Amino acid sequence: MMRVTVDMTLCQTHAQCVFAAPEVFSLDEDDALVYDATPDDSDPRALDEAIRACPVQAITVDET
Repeated sequence: MMRVTVDMTLCQTHAQCVFAAPEVFSLDEDDALVYDATPDDSDPRALDEAIRACPVQAITVDET
């Protein structure tokens, strides 16, 4: 199982993760980042792309 964490103190809502992995990341009605912390069926390549795309490196993934 994967555990996604976003350091919201670092996140500046550039939303590059939303474009890379929309099944995990999205913006709410206030344009705040929301995400699935335990995505079951997400594409691991898309998640890797989201991590690399984050300009402030706020996203981490742990596999358990």
